[in-house]
Amino acid sequence: MARAVSTRRKLAFTALAWIVALVVFFPILWAFLTSFKTEGTAIAAPPKFLFFEWTLENYRTVLERSNYFRFLGNSIITAVGSTLLGLVVAIPAAWAMAFSPTRRTKDVLMWMLSTKMLPAVGVLVPITMLFRMMGLTDTHLGLVLVLTLINLPIIVWMLFTYFKEIPVDILEAARMDGASLRQEVIYVLTPMAIPGIASTLLLNIILAWNESFWTIVLTTTQATPLPAFIAAYSSPEGLFWAKLSAASMMAIAPILIMGWFSQKQLVRGLTFGAVK
Repeated sequence: MARAVSTRRKLAFTALAWIVALVVFFPILWAFLTSFKTEGTAIAAPPKFLFFEWTLENYRTVLERSNYFRFLGNSIITAVGSTLLGLVVAIPAAWAMAFSPTRRTKDVLMWMLSTKMLPAVGVLVPITMLFRMMGLTDTHLGLVLVLTLINLPIIVWMLFTYFKEIPVDILEAARMDGASLRQEVIYVLTPMAIPGIASTLLLNIILAWNESFWTIVLTTTQATPLPAFIAAYSSPEGLFWAKLSAASMMAIAPILIMGWFSQKQLVRGLTFGAVK
């Protein structure tokens, strides 16, 4: 029988949750408010929170100075493209590890996860040289490939976890009915793991969207996504906080909207198999 939780404890946990949420959300709120300030008000001391002269001048300046929609299109192409390519590679890999494991399966999974511990700058020189030799610098294909490789371990691990929760008896029944390996993966396994695949897709789009190191290093003009768009407002003359905040809000707005409307699907997928 579940233990009853007192009202005082519920209120304490609720208050704690609100405090944590406010701490996490406050930087975004501050950037939002700063984007409507003048440059002088943005660096005023003491800082002004709500009572200041609101202006849209920063957004107008950013739109006039930069081709925002070109950066937005590049981010969509690279984030969605790398995630879809990662799923194409990771679904068969996760299926093999979940339903046909070997003695080395756990070692391979740990090795894949360990690659995320490697600092990106540690492989900067070889990847940059390879991209120059292959003509992939400042191309959508190059960014899609590198972002796929960066996020592939996470995709495989998440899908492996979801696939392990699917009863093997269902797959064996499909085999007895004459389903081929391709039919088993496409028509039996994938539909049952839709919540997990959807949450994996959403999470990795967010990770690819927010990747700044490689997108700035490997692009110059043609394939530059939104992180490079934000970095353009940091110059040797100084940081233009108001315009930088406006550019940041324009860069994160699409992904915030997507996350807001897909939060139920994301939470459902992330908790898939967590409750027995």
